[in-house]
Amino acid sequence: MAAEGGGKEMNEIKTQFTTREGVYKLLTHSEYSRPNRVPFNSQGSNPVKVSFVNVNDQSGNGDRICFNVGRELYFYIYKGVRKAADLSKPIDKRIYKGTQPTCHDFNPITATAESVSLLVGFSAGQVQLIDPIKKETSKLFNEENLADLFVLFALFFSLQRLIDKSRVTCVRWVPGSESLFLVAHSSGSMYLYNVENTCGTTAPHYQLLKQGENYAVHTCKSKSARNPLLRWTVGEGALNEFAFSPDGKFLASASQDGFLRVFGFDAAELHGTMKSYFGGLLCVCWSPDGRYIVAGGEDDLVTVWSFSDCRVIARGHGHKSWVSVVAFDHCTTSVEDGDPPAEFSGSDEEFHEQIHFGAGRDRANSAHSRLSKRNSTDSRPVSVTYRFGSVGQDTQLCLWDLTEDILFPHLPLSRTRTHTNVMSATNNTSASSNPPNSLPSALPRSNSLPHSSNPTGGSTPNSHTGSNSSPTTNAAFATLSLHESRKERHEKDHKRNHSMGHISSKSSDKLNQLSSTRTAKAEAAKTLGTTLCPRMEDVPLLEPLVCKKIAHERLTVLIFLEDCLVTACQEGFVCTWARPGKGLLSSQNNPGNSPSGTVV
Repeated sequence: MAAEGGGKEMNEIKTQFTTREGVYKLLTHSEYSRPNRVPFNSQGSNPVKVSFVNVNDQSGNGDRICFNVGRELYFYIYKGVRKAADLSKPIDKRIYKGTQPTCHDFNPITATAESVSLLVGFSAGQVQLIDPIKKETSKLFNEENLADLFVLFALFFSLQRLIDKSRVTCVRWVPGSESLFLVAHSSGSMYLYNVENTCGTTAPHYQLLKQGENYAVHTCKSKSARNPLLRWTVGEGALNEFAFSPDGKFLASASQDGFLRVFGFDAAELHGTMKSYFGGLLCVCWSPDGRYIVAGGEDDLVTVWSFSDCRVIARGHGHKSWVSVVAFDHCTTSVEDGDPPAEFSGSDEEFHEQIHFGAGRDRANSAHSRLSKRNSTDSRPVSVTYRFGSVGQDTQLCLWDLTEDILFPHLPLSRTRTHTNVMSATNNTSASSNPPNSLPSALPRSNSLPHSSNPTGGSTPNSHTGSNSSPTTNAAFATLSLHESRKERHEKDHKRNHSMGHISSKSSDKLNQLSSTRTAKAEAAKTLGTTLCPRMEDVPLLEPLVCKKIAHERLTVLIFLEDCLVTACQEGFVCTWARPGKGLLSSQNNPGNSPSGTVV
């Protein structure tokens, strides 16, 4: 494992870490927080979230940052690795009564140096559209609150929140749109809105548009255009997060019932599903080329799912508590093209058409075109390494490398790499009902030790696995570990005191979580050992490239930028980690603010 040793070193807050590309360093003078820099008492508050947007400012300081801490919302110029943060001059600051910000998202299409569109979701179910540069609220739907400037007064809801009263868990602008946005709630519903429409003064009436396994999509019946345009009901329990594919055509959702569901967004059709090893899924993200999805949650694992094959291709074990955020690092993903002729590799023949990237996404388009090519006959196939990261309630940052030995495993008696038949049949029922997706009898394992003879290792939800494996070759940076049962060690190391979950001020959220937990236990017995949820010994187990404790409180943010990565913890501190060779700050840049106690 890449984690540190025990004792005092294990609890030490790290300010730098090393990967193959060099040393990442914490820039203490680029820390953003509340102006007083006092650690926030996070008990009973919603997770700290961070959003970025670039306004194409001619001065070179085009990045803007928004973050929420408790009842407060801050908007600053983000200076990154260039200059120290000046917390005394926020562009905008808002304080709310009776509700707390839970999430937010900028519209990158409409953003300019003079105006930005920022959506903010709240714990009481409201959604607000504001312009923090103009210090304006663009939409006013809750007129009774206009007398109090500190009370939330711009709502995409009717006066009594007739659409949904539960906590907003995720809000995103629809990619490529200036007016459409999607909102998820802890009720398990998602709503599609148009900023140009009103919500009406009566409860909306819906009619069924499309229905499938554990999901339904309804349209709003109305003589005139009104919000919401669509209502999605997905799974059971809270819908914790969703993410659009890089081309905006697909939508991945992570739910408290433990299911990852991937939909065709325009057609509202289910493309594929995956089940967590146990517990709910809390976070989800797409690879830059749209070929892979990573999800994390209450099983303390990161799970890699193939979009084209609709199956789990790997799991990662490094966290000791719930995984709160997963994100791909587009800057560190590397591709070494093979010799021509090159052709698309995958079991889905229509994959290339499904993942067709539109204009304005040159970087993703380039990455996709390179990553989707491989010489099917040459002995030197394309070399691929995806880098992604995760942070969790165990206060640890993990970095992972997903390499070609996992993505394109060699099959016996064949030199051709393929996505199919990598996992093997351990469930006869599943094999008979769905032969193409059955689990194989022998799992090919490159750069790993032989299979454990203990069939129970990892087969129960509470027995995590892991081992110390020898270093791999320079070409492959992902490490596979022997799947041995280490229940005693796991119980000792597992810090459930960090697993605080999504704290909500609404009792209905807690009831929903209890109900979904019971349902999840019943579903786990049905899905374990199938392609929805392979057993631990049936898929490769990744070990983290880096696993470092970087905060005192649970981590809630991980964002990869061009010259740095950004993390945030529940104390309200937003930290900047300079990439190798990018840390230009020195003590001379310090404007006089002392660094907080959250990092040492």
